[in-house]
Amino acid sequence: MQKINYGLIISDFDGTLVSDNGEICPKNKIAIAQYIKDGGKFAISTGRVHYGILPRARELGLQGAMSCCQGAVIMDIQSGKPLINNAMTHELTVELCQRMEKLGLHIHLYGEKEYYSNMDDEPLKAYEKAVQMKATLVLDKPLSVFAKEQGICTYKLVAMIEPSQAKEIIQALKVDMIDGCEVTQSAPYLVEIINAKFSKGTAVEFLANYYGVPLKKTIGVGDQLNDIPMIEKAGLGIAVKNADERLKEKAVVIDYTNEEGAVAEVIKKYGYMEE
Repeated sequence: MQKINYGLIISDFDGTLVSDNGEICPKNKIAIAQYIKDGGKFAISTGRVHYGILPRARELGLQGAMSCCQGAVIMDIQSGKPLINNAMTHELTVELCQRMEKLGLHIHLYGEKEYYSNMDDEPLKAYEKAVQMKATLVLDKPLSVFAKEQGICTYKLVAMIEPSQAKEIIQALKVDMIDGCEVTQSAPYLVEIINAKFSKGTAVEFLANYYGVPLKKTIGVGDQLNDIPMIEKAGLGIAVKNADERLKEKAVVIDYTNEEGAVAEVIKKYGYMEE
């Protein structure tokens, strides 16, 4: 049995750990299982909501804690109960919906147990297939009105966009953005408004403390802009080959994509002491 080098590896999910078709390749599964057996700790940190990602964490046989909603929610995988749970206020949820509606965006509103969409189109169908969760459609009134009527407190708001429009939409959302909120990007076609107090960086700190691993002995692996706080906070920040170029500038780049078992290669190259 090889000795562990970095005691905690934290991986993004979409675009990093899983293939574009949503499957976790056997190569990654085998490497993660062996790393844990040898004494390492492995955690997922994702922008996805807890009720969507828990089944995937259990599919990997993971136990302990995982980060969801860009660090705003930390879940105990086995019990399904939150260790940290930080939804935005109801008033803030409504106001953010209104601001996104003024831009005419395709919006996803994430509540406690389900998410809502203001459009029923092909991008939504593709998204539902990717995350394996159906949206609740709200087509008869603005989402802001629906949120106000239902008393919803959101974990994040997402705009589905054309990748070519990302820069323009991010800038439009950042204009007069409400204090305490931040705009980020979790995929080429997903722009998110999140609680600025939490990020994948704060999740690294929590998970390192939770598992009793020094920050300098943690690895963060990702592919998108929302992974930057994790990359910067971890002892070693790694970008997969298919990562956004802006993330690569801040990380060590491994020469494997999410389609090629990049996480397994990270474990192999950095997870263990050199023999």
